Amino acid sequence: MQKRTINLDKFKIKTHEGTNIKKVIAVMSGKGGVGKSSVSSLIASSLNKKGYKVALFDADITGPSIAQAFGINEPVRGTKEGLMYPAETDLGIKIMSVNMILKEKTDPVVWRSSIVTQVIKQFYTDVDWGDIDYMVVDMPPGTADVPLTVFQSLPIDGVVAVATPQGLVEMVVEKSLKMAKMMGKNLIGIVENMSYFECPDCGSRHEIFGKSNIEEVASKYNLDTLVKLPIDPSISEKIDQGRAEDINIDQLDPIITKIEEL
Repeated sequence: MQKRTINLDKFKIKTHEGTNIKKVIAVMSGKGGVGKSSVSSLIASSLNKKGYKVALFDADITGPSIAQAFGINEPVRGTKEGLMYPAETDLGIKIMSVNMILKEKTDPVVWRSSIVTQVIKQFYTDVDWGDIDYMVVDMPPGTADVPLTVFQSLPIDGVVAVATPQGLVEMVVEKSLKMAKMMGKNLIGIVENMSYFECPDCGSRHEIFGKSNIEEVASKYNLDTLVKLPIDPSISEKIDQGRAEDINIDQLDPIITKIEEL
């Protein structure tokens, strides 16, 4: 049976003339609640610490959390011509999130998908991102209209899928992987978040959510890069405090290496 892919060239949008983005990495999940935004933040921070110029685009419009993870509280700056400027973290990661244009960060985004997709496009085309080595896109969850817009409109160079060790999530992450393949995207690897808990006293590992079958999923899609991240309360605490850049996590090194090899 012939594999089906979708030609996206006619949907591509262009950045502002002062912007040069070399590679775009999408971090996606089939469903919410698996730590996709945390993984996006950690990938962006890891690339930044290696000396790359990094941007982090929060495309999860209805569930934005990237600005909070990096302690960004100021509103977006713009010009009368409509050009916007991203915020910058302490270490220089450029960030754009819908929370930066809301009056209150707790205000819900009660928009129809047509408006959400238009905002996503504007965050890419009407923002002066400058010279960027890697743009990490925190994708909206699922495989419907909004994530489809991201895949169609942005020149995605690689996809990282995020899951947790539960059968339901593993089934749903396959939907994400199949979507990426249908769109002709390069699969970088899978990050299984909250994979296990390591006892700080005895060092033993405990599979809190049960035994994982993510290796079978990776093998099915010929993915040789599979990262398992532990349950670590200190990571959640730092992200809640807006200190994502203070987190050093070498378990992601295989994913970072694959991104550098693109």
